Amino acid sequence: MILLERNESFLMVTQQDHAKLSGEIASNWKQNYFAGIERKDDVIQAIYEHDRCWIELDKQPLWNEEKQQPYSFTDYPAKPKLAAYTRGIDEVSRLSTYAALLCSLHYTSFLEDSTDSLAISFCEQERIRQGLIFSQLGKVGNKKFLQEVDEHVKLLKFCDNLSLYLCLNEPGVPKSNEHPFFRNGFPQRFWFYHEKIHAHWQTRETVTLTFLPFSQNLQLILPYKNVNKIQIHKNGLAKAYTDTPLSYREVEIK
Repeated sequence: MILLERNESFLMVTQQDHAKLSGEIASNWKQNYFAGIERKDDVIQAIYEHDRCWIELDKQPLWNEEKQQPYSFTDYPAKPKLAAYTRGIDEVSRLSTYAALLCSLHYTSFLEDSTDSLAISFCEQERIRQGLIFSQLGKVGNKKFLQEVDEHVKLLKFCDNLSLYLCLNEPGVPKSNEHPFFRNGFPQRFWFYHEKIHAHWQTRETVTLTFLPFSQNLQLILPYKNVNKIQIHKNGLAKAYTDTPLSYREVEIK
């Protein structure tokens, strides 16, 4: 679950809804900015499906007693989270082997410096998976292929981050008050643009980028639930979340 705390509520976005938004962003990527264009369909599928591991976990969000808020994707308990990561990549692999490779590389990049035994074990198993996929595709040691994979992983991460930017910030927030993930721009730098791309809330309905890598301005709709804190303490998080109707936010990116 993606979480934004407000005074009287928690704005909650499912990972799958966020991932769909990421996929819509990727679908509008300019053709001439797309490295390895012959794999475009697999790359976009990876971006649409990269968080499918959270579908079951997000059906019943958990309460974090220590922080007195719902667990989010950043602090969710490691054991069920890592088991879900593995299941999610397994599911993606049944849709596209190459998409599974990108998702696997995406998740191991979060954990490669972790000293947690569960994270180390997950990364070891995923590196085996990655090696098998490289071998299956006949691309072991192929430098051009490795460069394209790197660009595709960066594309996944950029679309993921831009979608998270919409989820984790209040509309219209000043740059100085943005979520700290994004105040200094998105970290991905591409072969066609070597600077960081920065986002800014121009209005409550409009986000501007310092460089637009899309074929057109994007018109996006973000589904979310604004779950009241009083209802959570009265009825528990699961029921409060279930009883809260979906809301929708329209955003233009230009």
